[in-house]
Amino acid sequence: MAETLVHDPATGELLARLTCSDAGSLVATARAAHPGWDRLDPAARGSRLKAGAGRLRAAADELALLQTREGGKPLGDSRGGVDAGIGAIEQYAELGPLHRGRALQGAWAASDTMLPVSRGVAALCLPWNDPVAIACAQVAANLVVGNTVICKPSEKTPLATAEVIRLLNEELPAGVLQFGAGDGSLGAALAAHAEVDVVVHVGSVATGRSVAAACAARGAKALLELGGKDAMIVDAGVDPAWAAEQAAIGCFANAGQICTSVERIYVHAAVADRFLDELVTRAKALKVGPGTDPSTDMGPLIDARQRAVVAAHVRAAVDAGADALCGGTPLEGPGWFYPPTVLAGVRPGMAVVEEETFGPVAAVQVVPSFEEALVLADATPYGLAAVVLTPDMAHALRAARELRVGTVKVNAVFGGAPGGAATPHGASGNGFGYGPELLDELTRTRVVHLQPPLPPGA
Repeated sequence: MAETLVHDPATGELLARLTCSDAGSLVATARAAHPGWDRLDPAARGSRLKAGAGRLRAAADELALLQTREGGKPLGDSRGGVDAGIGAIEQYAELGPLHRGRALQGAWAASDTMLPVSRGVAALCLPWNDPVAIACAQVAANLVVGNTVICKPSEKTPLATAEVIRLLNEELPAGVLQFGAGDGSLGAALAAHAEVDVVVHVGSVATGRSVAAACAARGAKALLELGGKDAMIVDAGVDPAWAAEQAAIGCFANAGQICTSVERIYVHAAVADRFLDELVTRAKALKVGPGTDPSTDMGPLIDARQRAVVAAHVRAAVDAGADALCGGTPLEGPGWFYPPTVLAGVRPGMAVVEEETFGPVAAVQVVPSFEEALVLADATPYGLAAVVLTPDMAHALRAARELRVGTVKVNAVFGGAPGGAATPHGASGNGFGYGPELLDELTRTRVVHLQPPLPPGA
C-alpha cells in the first residue's frame, strides 16, 4: 500500500507514516450511510455535532500542539484555529435546523414549497495552512444538512484533522464521517468518482481547476476557494506606524501562509518613507522559530518546496531592481525557516507581484494617488480579498464598490462580523464557502406541488 510521510517543518523530523486510503471504499461506505443520516431530524444531527464539539473542546490543547507540530504555526495561533473550528461546529449545529425553504403562492386548494434537500456524498479536499478550523467548518456544514462526508486533508498536515474526525465519530453513526489519507491522487479520484455528489476544494488554483473540470464532466457540484494575491492600499493621511502594524500582521501572520495574506502593498508617496521604516522595524522585531516555543512570533514555512518558491520570487525581484530592506534569504539550520522580508520598489511583471508567493514577504510599490492604487490592486486574475487603509470615507466607499474581490476590509487587515459570507472573483474560486449561505451551496432545492386527489366521480 502507498504511504504518505508527515514531517515537522521546524525540524524536518518524520512524525508519521500514513497508509493511503482507497477512494472506492470510502465512497461506498459514505453512500451506504447516507439514507439513515439523511432521514435523521436536523435538530438531532445538530445535537450530535454539539456533543462532538464538546469532545474537541476537551482535547483542544492536544489538537493545537499536534497542528503546530505538523504545520509549524505558533502554538497560540494554532490554539486560536482550534477554537475557531469548534465554534464553527457549534454554529452550524444551530443553523442546520433553521435552514429554511420557501412557501409559494399557488392555487387555493394546493400547497407549493421549495425544500432544501441533501446532495448525498461530499468529498472535502482541504489545505494545510489552517487544517483544523477549515475541516471543522466544512464537516459540520455538510453533516448538518444531511450529507455524508469524506474529509481528505492535505497530506502535509493530516494528523490533527485525523484526530478531529476520530473524536467527532464518537458521537456519529458509522460511515457518516470518514478520514481520507493520501496525496493529490486521492483527491483526484474522489473528484472524478460517479457517486460523489459535491466536492469542496480549498487550495491552489491549478488543483481547483482540475476539480472543477472533473465535476463538470459528470454534473457534480464543485465549491472552490482557491488562491489569492491580496492587495493592501495605504492611503495618504493615515498614521504610518499604525498602517505598518496592519501590514505586518497581514504579511507575516502564519508566515504569510493564509489565503487572505497581504501579498502586495500600494502605499501613497505622502506616507511611503515613514511607512517603510516602520514596517522594516516591525519585521526585524519578529522572533522566528519553532511554533512550540512560546516566544515565537513566526514559525517555518510548510516545506522545502514552498520555501524555494518564496526565495525564488524574492531573488528575481531583487535581480530586477527591487530593494530587500530586510530579510531576503532563507535562514540557515534545520527546518524551513524564511525571515520576514520587506521589498521596496517592486513593479508589475515581477513574480512577487503577479504570482501567489504564500510566504512572509511584504512587496511594496509607492504610488502617486489613490486612483492608481485602485487600478494596480485590480490588475490581477485573483479576486479573494483586499485591504484599504484610509481616513477618507469617499475613498473607502469607492474601494468597496470598485475592487473586484469577494471581501473588502477597510482599516483592519483581519476581522469582521460573524455570519458574513462572500463569493470570490476570478481565479480565486466560486460559491459561498462559509457563513449561513454555505448551507445553500451544500443542498439542492426541490419544488413540491401538493394538492388533494380529485374526489371519485368529479
